[in-house]
Amino acid sequence: MNVVDNLAARALELAKAELGPSAEIEVLAERERAALTRFANSYIHQNVADESARVTLRVHHDGRTAAANTSRVDDGGLRALATRVAAAARLLPADRLWPGLAPPASATGHGPVDQATAEATPAERAERVKAFVTAADGLAAAGYCGTTHVESAFANSAGHHLAGAYTEAAFDGVARATAGSTPADGVSRFASSRIGDIDGAALGTRAAGKARSSVDAAYLPPGEYEVVLEPEAVADLLAVLGMYCFNGKMFVEHQTYAKPGEAQFDPVLSIVDDPSAAGRPFDSEGTPKRPLDLVRDGVTTAVTHSRRTAAEAGAESTGHASLGSDVWGPIGTHLTIDAASDGAQSPAADVAAMVEEVQRGLLVTDIWYTRVLDPRPLIMTGLTRNGVWLIENGEVAGPVRNLRFTQGYPQALGPGRVLGIGRCAVTQPTHGFGYQSYRAPALRLASWRFTGGAEG
Repeated sequence: MNVVDNLAARALELAKAELGPSAEIEVLAERERAALTRFANSYIHQNVADESARVTLRVHHDGRTAAANTSRVDDGGLRALATRVAAAARLLPADRLWPGLAPPASATGHGPVDQATAEATPAERAERVKAFVTAADGLAAAGYCGTTHVESAFANSAGHHLAGAYTEAAFDGVARATAGSTPADGVSRFASSRIGDIDGAALGTRAAGKARSSVDAAYLPPGEYEVVLEPEAVADLLAVLGMYCFNGKMFVEHQTYAKPGEAQFDPVLSIVDDPSAAGRPFDSEGTPKRPLDLVRDGVTTAVTHSRRTAAEAGAESTGHASLGSDVWGPIGTHLTIDAASDGAQSPAADVAAMVEEVQRGLLVTDIWYTRVLDPRPLIMTGLTRNGVWLIENGEVAGPVRNLRFTQGYPQALGPGRVLGIGRCAVTQPTHGFGYQSYRAPALRLASWRFTGGAEG
């Protein structure tokens, strides 16, 4: 057994001693080594590294459920954690929806672990930053290159035990052009389980090209426009759909758009939550993760479940419990859009081919600051950033200023609305709740509702 295996076993042993044989107990132990190289104004200004361990304990005792975690992982800290959770359980109301412990089951074992990424040095991250800055060719550059190695172990009092590990390398960089009347930014993002996959020069070239072509952006009136969304923008669609549309808690509470069995999306669209390429191979309740079709050929086929939401829905857990899922619900964290990969060249080639088919529309690099206006139809508002261009007669006519939009995400992907799906998907860096990794292609959509300028 390695360090986290021993830690999970010891925490379970001490919790049993504190709570007695009648308690149902879950333990999740994790050790994370994370390092980050940040740069601004084209210079590295920070190298940080952190190694931490955490144990999360959840117990169901005398009909009540409580959970807590600690970063004190010696015996004293683990005993204190067990005492604290036992005391909390005595004070809480009865948990009549407790679904019970996950039974023993096997997972796929370790996720993608790249030793070079786990052991990456500041100098290796700096090489990629230098390549990005050099490729930006005089533009001000900022961003980060980060590496992460996580080891996890799960154990419960039903005799279930799992262990796994994964690595992630991520790059997020912006280049800024100041030659025009206002600064113009371009962005490139990329993530992989291998630091060797990060090409700083290619990322810098793309970001700088976008920044230079965004100088002196013109005003465009609000309205409905056909759009080509680049992978950075599509990643936000996937994140929002995972959190709100296919969320099992929202489904059982009748707050979600998803209706399994109905053709709610364009028939060319298939969305899969596929954890096989990233992250821990089991969830916080010890349920093994597996690829899950959420939409297949336009038909909604499933929502994501923890053991609790699955029990309420009369279904089975899909392995999507997290440390906050009792509050936020089980969230799909590895969504991707199926697309033909044969003949795939690059996201840029995908975008260029889509632009050629548009008579009048907008090319959108990125969207952000997105917020829910109405959760059931999933109407969102947000802003464009890092480059927007008007398309006329199959050509990019020129940059436009950032716009605010108000758009139902499922409606934008509805029947007859998806006009093109890129062949080459890009994995975007982790963000949000825990480990999230969205693999996004470019999309061409029939309509997107822009409601004002970024100032309004």
